[in-house]
Amino acid sequence: MVKNVGPAGLERIELKRLMERVGRLFSVLQEAAQEQLPAIAGAWVPPVDVCETANAICIRIELPGVSASQIKIGLNSNKLRIYGEKKKRNLRQRIVSHLCSERSYGHFNRVVSLRWTISVKDATAELVNGMLLINLPKIKDRRGSEFKVPIIETESKQGTQREKE
Repeated sequence: MVKNVGPAGLERIELKRLMERVGRLFSVLQEAAQEQLPAIAGAWVPPVDVCETANAICIRIELPGVSASQIKIGLNSNKLRIYGEKKKRNLRQRIVSHLCSERSYGHFNRVVSLRWTISVKDATAELVNGMLLINLPKIKDRRGSEFKVPIIETESKQGTQREKE
C-alpha cells in the first residue's frame, strides 16, 4: 500500500536527504583536512588502510619495527587514535656517516575519523609482522525498527474501593 504524501511531506523528505548528504560531505572534508595538517616536528605518519565489511570496520596500519608495548590505541564513538614511538636500535658498530637513511623513527600519531556506529567494548587489535590489525564491530542501527513494549495489567486500589461503594 502506497501512502500519498503531500507537498509538505515531500519537502521534509528532501530536506532530510539533503541534510544527510551535507553531513557525509562535511565528515569527508573534515577527514581530508586532518590529513593535510603538518606533522609534529620529529613525528612520522604510518600508512593506514580502512575497509568496511557488512559487520565491521577493519583498519590496517603499517608499523614495521614497532613492538606492541610501543603502541597505544585510544577509541571513542567517533575517533580512533593510534600513537606511540618507534625507537632507533643501537648499532653494535659505530657508523661514520649515513649514505642513505629513508626509515622514519620517533613519535607517531594517526587519527581515523569513524562515521559508523561501532561497538567500542568489542574492538580488538593484533600486531602481526609489523602490521597492526584493528577490528571494530558495527552496531546495527536500531532507529526505525519497532520494539514490542510489554504491558503489565494491574488492578488499581482506587478502582476496587469505588466498586465497593
